[in-house]
Amino acid sequence: EGATSTGPKPVSSFLVLDHILKRLSDSKLFPNLKEVVIAGHSGGAQVVQRYAMIGGKEDALLQREGVKLRYVIANPSSYAYFDAERPEPVTAQSCPDFDEWKYGLNKMPFYSGKEKPADIEKNYVKRDITYLMGELDTDRNHPALDKTCAAEAQGAYRLIRGQNYFNYLKKRHPEGLNQRLVIVPKVGHNGDGIFTSPEGQAV
Repeated sequence: EGATSTGPKPVSSFLVLDHILKRLSDSKLFPNLKEVVIAGHSGGAQVVQRYAMIGGKEDALLQREGVKLRYVIANPSSYAYFDAERPEPVTAQSCPDFDEWKYGLNKMPFYSGKEKPADIEKNYVKRDITYLMGELDTDRNHPALDKTCAAEAQGAYRLIRGQNYFNYLKKRHPEGLNQRLVIVPKVGHNGDGIFTSPEGQAV
């Protein structure tokens, strides 16, 4: 989620991704590179969603070289919201951390710097993002599902949480998004099933 490691050195995983993108932006090393896709499923998708929100600081280098950067977020357990609005009723009294990072923009990791929430949102909605949701990822008792009150405030299971989040974005940005939500038929919480499906292959 962008926090610094506990050892041997305090390095954020997002900083590592930044360095990878910076390396890929070197046209002398990768003269034929046209597109970079950062994709993840489940826990990996949580990383991708948060990185798309506060990371991608090397975007400009890629753009300068004509390299397109896209994100694919598949079946994460939760999302980072821009404000305290949630699909399900929740308060700081009933769930103290529901609006803290990784679920919201309070208590952000050191990596994020001093970027304002409004700027974070402005940058995020411009990103090319595809949300891949398994039609059958509806098990509210799945062993790997985040069942904290902060996650439950986003919906009962992964599919509805993804749909709720995308509807939240559309509500906040009626002018339109450079993003899309794709439902993968007859697939549950299965990374291979998601990415090898016709819908997954199309993105």
